[in-house]
Amino acid sequence: MVTKYLVLAFKNESGDKINLSLKGIKDNLTAEEISKAMDVIISKNAFFSSGGKLIQKSGAQIITKNVDDYKVG
Repeated sequence: MVTKYLVLAFKNESGDKINLSLKGIKDNLTAEEISKAMDVIISKNAFFSSGGKLIQKSGAQIITKNVDDYKVG
């Protein structure tokens, strides 16, 4: 089974890097859509970390994970 994750990286008020991982993303995301979504997350203060609110975009990645399950026993 192939699963894709979108990992959004931000910096918080303390300068720490904070990652948000989202599963179940659509296959044809663009860099522009990702950037706009990150802008909304920052502007709406949608998430808060122990180092304060998220204040800056740091990067984004789409990670594809392939898992093969086997029945044993």
